[in-house]
Amino acid sequence: MPERTHILHITERSRWEAAREHGAYTMSTRGRTLAEVGFIHCSTRAQLPSVAAFVYGCYESSDELVVLVVDPARLGVPVTYEAPEPGAEEFPHVYGPIPVNAVVEVEPWR
Repeated sequence: MPERTHILHITERSRWEAAREHGAYTMSTRGRTLAEVGFIHCSTRAQLPSVAAFVYGCYESSDELVVLVVDPARLGVPVTYEAPEPGAEEFPHVYGPIPVNAVVEVEPWR
């Protein structure tokens, strides 16, 4: 069973800065919004390296990427652990915007 404390979301620094101005983060994944996908893709700490490589491989050495550390108790929307296909590893999905006050830490990626 995955650890279900803080969840993580990797994103571009500029996207996070824009969210701070608006009060909520609404990108689902690189280039796709919450409105388009229906949830925000997140991961556990153990899942983060493979997610980062898959979604942002071209940015691996860039300081443009940050990791949002999210406290699910502060979200006010459902978090569901789901697999992309039957039998696959489950990932946390946030079914609504992430309020900026739910982000308890912002870490640089590598």
